[in-house]
Amino acid sequence: MGRPKPIQQFASAGIQRVMALTIRDETPDDRAAIRDVVTAAFGQADEADLVDQLRRDGDCLFSLVAIEGNALVGHIALSRMAAPFRALGLAPVSVAPPAQRRGIGSRLIRDGLDRAASAAWDAVFVVGEPTFYRRFGFDAGLARDFASPYAGPHLMVKPLAGTLPATGGRIDYAPAFGRLP
Repeated sequence: MGRPKPIQQFASAGIQRVMALTIRDETPDDRAAIRDVVTAAFGQADEADLVDQLRRDGDCLFSLVAIEGNALVGHIALSRMAAPFRALGLAPVSVAPPAQRRGIGSRLIRDGLDRAASAAWDAVFVVGEPTFYRRFGFDAGLARDFASPYAGPHLMVKPLAGTLPATGGRIDYAPAFGRLP
């Protein structure tokens, strides 16, 4: 199979090829391509540095990649959080710019949430655009009574087993998030 490459333009005479998309766990061979995709998606290396640090710290519990053809086109990380129950933080979600707006990020999020639920996690928190994340069941209202440096309208939570085991308390993302500039 070989090492996945970062996304390339699949265009010929103005026609873009669409290939089957595979979502799978990252492997060590994926790491350079993940770094390239995350950096390209955010236009800077801070989020790629975050992913690397989460891995080094052992806090990145789910790291999924989207593969199209032989190109790595997307990545998602779910990391351990300190919370009053078993919770994960969703971040970052990255899709290579040429592959954006095709549902790849949504597919990564759904697969990540499914894996977290299957592994008996209670909830997933995210800081992001409410309009986008609501479609996956994230709710800012349910996160309102949790104390966090990210508290506010963009902090949302998705219960994975129907209801949250607690409706308030202190939550903290993995320490690597505190190192972001």
